[in-house]
Amino acid sequence: MARKLKTMDGNQAAAHVSYAFTEVAAIYPITPSSPMADYVDQWSAAGLKNIFGTTVKVQEMQAESGAAGAVHGSLNAGALTTTYTASQGLLLMIPNMYKIAGELLPGVFHVTARTLASHTLSIFGDHQDVMACRQTGFAMLCESNVQEVMDLSAVAHLAAIKGRVPFLNFFDGFRTSHEIQKIAVWDYKDLASMVDMKAVEEFRARALSPEHPQMRGSHENGDIFFQNREASNKYYEAVPGIVEDYMKKINKKLGTNYQLFNYYGAEDADRVIVAMGSICDVTEEVIDYLNAHGQKVGLVKVRLYRPWRADKLLAAIPATCKSIAVLDRTKEPGAQGEPLYMDVVTSLAAAGRNDIKVIGGRYGLASKDTPPASVFAVYKELAKANPKAHFTIGIVDDVTKLSLRETAAPDTSPKGTVSCMFWGLGGDGTVGANKNSIKIIGDHTDMYAQAYFAYDSKKSGGLTVSHLRFGKTPIQSPYQIDAADFTACHNPAYVTQYDMLSTLKDGGTFLLNCQWSDEELEANLPASMKQQLAKKHIKFYAIDQAEFDRIAALEASSGYTVHTYPRKEAEQA
Repeated sequence: MARKLKTMDGNQAAAHVSYAFTEVAAIYPITPSSPMADYVDQWSAAGLKNIFGTTVKVQEMQAESGAAGAVHGSLNAGALTTTYTASQGLLLMIPNMYKIAGELLPGVFHVTARTLASHTLSIFGDHQDVMACRQTGFAMLCESNVQEVMDLSAVAHLAAIKGRVPFLNFFDGFRTSHEIQKIAVWDYKDLASMVDMKAVEEFRARALSPEHPQMRGSHENGDIFFQNREASNKYYEAVPGIVEDYMKKINKKLGTNYQLFNYYGAEDADRVIVAMGSICDVTEEVIDYLNAHGQKVGLVKVRLYRPWRADKLLAAIPATCKSIAVLDRTKEPGAQGEPLYMDVVTSLAAAGRNDIKVIGGRYGLASKDTPPASVFAVYKELAKANPKAHFTIGIVDDVTKLSLRETAAPDTSPKGTVSCMFWGLGGDGTVGANKNSIKIIGDHTDMYAQAYFAYDSKKSGGLTVSHLRFGKTPIQSPYQIDAADFTACHNPAYVTQYDMLSTLKDGGTFLLNCQWSDEELEANLPASMKQQLAKKHIKFYAIDQAEFDRIAALEASSGYTVHTYPRKEAEQA
């Protein structure tokens, strides 16, 4: 099936799919989930029709708890309802999530998984919030990249309608939610063709109505509460099969191979990583490199996290596997291990697979970057006779000494990929301009594109670094650029604050936007930067954007063309 290609981020992909299946969206805007709700609100205002031929009714509440309550009420009234949230906002929804799940209402929560406030607040991404919801009774489906958000978000809605179990559909906050990719987009006609309309009619027939009153959500004592709680078991037992069926339908339409647990790597791998989220794409790059150099490693990608299917996990693990590293993007203080690790250990133990050594690691809290070097370190640790039972990657932990030693890693990104970094000040237009640039490349050329924006928590007035990649082959490198072909600095003060050239390739290009004269440039550039310019044979250019803007304004106001004589390009240091 041919689909249109469009450049967008994970938020827009989730919104595109959810709009199709949604009749009511109960929202409370929260970063970074607000773009999802904002897209839905904009499309509704523009009159866009969902697959049922209606526009989505958007109801903005005054708190996340209120939004969850509105979802609960709307579902009871027989309207397919969706919300969007993350982090502390998701925690406020938990009481209503128990009710929605307990009453078997087919709602869907799209969550851009983010950090929770503990010793401090962090606005960035990990899996702490969704892991706090695994006890609510919601089924949990995870995507690894923007294309998967587009493809698999549909499964959450379709399976919720058919199985009556609500779904929490999640992907990495910021890393996937705000990463821009060129992806294939669903046509609403194809989504409509997969909906079980009989299940929709049955859902609406169960709606609370004065015409057929029923008691729901009342009070029960110990004599019957337990029995009624167990009565939902058959629905949860059915969910994995329903999800699998819809994945098969999508695979047939798209030519993909989505499964509850997807294996990637050597068929006879001896070392395997189990993970979910954006780190899976990083791991795939490392696997391709290691297997091409004679090693035998692999990855099991977890897609349906709840309900957990141990038999499907075991089926995905190669028979030759001797050791497994489970990577969790969360921290559960005081536990014997993080949630995914414990699930894997329990599954293997119950199956009698004591021949496999299992270790567990933490990574990526608060959007801590996890580059290929971290994954190389994991596979290296797995090769040891006595690897660390518990470890961290991406940091140097001198307190508990859990961190794995990481060394410089080879370039695993697709060949021919052009990498660019732009250093700017929050609010100066750098990020907006780069978003426009990458969308022009993605939408108006035959090249693939990727963009990620690293923000300071202050955003406006803080440091922003735009990471842009483009090339002729698909790009799935969800980590920050560490070897750029081109680097630009739009704030001259940064030359003494940051080492911007350490991530620039030998022979690369550095562009500095400043108002300095040649003499001022010579005086203001630090000696360390001059040394790197010379040592790495960097092509160095200086421009005065303010002067360009002044001339443009003058030309616009006067109607005349202003001729200027550019100052001599800065000599290569």
